[in-house]
Amino acid sequence: MNTTNLSPFRRTVVGVQFLFVAFGATVLVPLLVGLDPATALFTAGLGTFIFHLVTKGKVPIFLGSSFAFIASIIAATKQWGQAGALAGIIGVSLVYFIMSALIKWQGKKLLDKLFPPIVIGPVIILIGLSLSTSAVDMAKTNWLLAAISLTVAILVLSLGRGLIKLVPVVCGIVAGYIVAVCMGDVDFSKVAAAPWIALPPALSDFHLPQFAWEPFLYMIPVAIAPVIEHIGDVYVVGAVADKDFVKEPGLHRTMLGDGLACLAACIFGGPPVTTYSEVTGAMSITKITHPQVIRIAAATAIVFSVIGKLSALLQSIPSAVLGGIMLLLFGTIASVGIQNLIQHKVNLNITRNTIIISVTLTMGIGGAVLSWGDFAISGIGLSAVVGMVLNLLLPKEKENDSNAKADE
Repeated sequence: MNTTNLSPFRRTVVGVQFLFVAFGATVLVPLLVGLDPATALFTAGLGTFIFHLVTKGKVPIFLGSSFAFIASIIAATKQWGQAGALAGIIGVSLVYFIMSALIKWQGKKLLDKLFPPIVIGPVIILIGLSLSTSAVDMAKTNWLLAAISLTVAILVLSLGRGLIKLVPVVCGIVAGYIVAVCMGDVDFSKVAAAPWIALPPALSDFHLPQFAWEPFLYMIPVAIAPVIEHIGDVYVVGAVADKDFVKEPGLHRTMLGDGLACLAACIFGGPPVTTYSEVTGAMSITKITHPQVIRIAAATAIVFSVIGKLSALLQSIPSAVLGGIMLLLFGTIASVGIQNLIQHKVNLNITRNTIIISVTLTMGIGGAVLSWGDFAISGIGLSAVVGMVLNLLLPKEKENDSNAKADE
């Protein structure tokens, strides 16, 4: 549906509605990694506008905080501090820039060779499983609140209809928060003290991140999975809008737009931003796919970022409420990796496939670390690199031969 058929008021309503679809995830990421949610809203809106500028305003995509980087940001913050972790996001941007250039030069076939489903599937599984301990630690601070938040999110996800089905995170957090208020577990002092209008730290206390090689190199491998996810999202958005965005404006432009948005997020102290499939789902339901509506959502995110009491209210959410949501959320991420392997019909009777999955998962979950000098790479980043190298080096078997061995 074209927005020319909608009044300005209705365009605004739909745009705000699209923001609320992505709102829960956008503010949840900074809350989990210790960043300011107002900054995340500002960088999500800014990143979306940058993306639309690079893609000639043709692709209806909203960019928001990415779950894929939560584990890496937490780990990088412990090693190099928050400033170092933010500097590492520059490495994420570099990956997007390189991929954009490769796609422009060689097309998508090169990416399929370097990052096939047998590599990406296990990496996505690790993104979810590596955070399971954090989810349980937060949930056990108050199991009742965690259980209520989790139950409501599951019910909305399972039984919800229409747009309500797209916001299980928001519903779960609201339900848990209300119960926490009734139990007296919410401190409203900071909310009362917060001004109604306040610039996010990104603007009021702006300073460039201090560059350091260690977190920069640490973050680079972690960007592989979101890059591949970006390609899938562009195809899905194209299918919903009934347009070929891979051809025009081109996958290299959408990749470049994501990279520049990540770089802007880093500069302003926000988490990395990537394309949001939640908003794509909302577009498929409403049948409204015009990029102008997405830009209204981006503008709304920036407006929300200057409401001081909203930021304080978000930061007052008890950790147990967030932990309950995380129990579902991170498990869901892991299941996406499994689904990726199934959808692409990855044959586990093939020895090389079993080896790649086994080594990738074991190294990631086991916390393997590769270090030299002051630099170290571990976790998801190391596992992604190992999986990619194994895929390139291990000899390929004929599928018929592997099936024959399995039958013997």
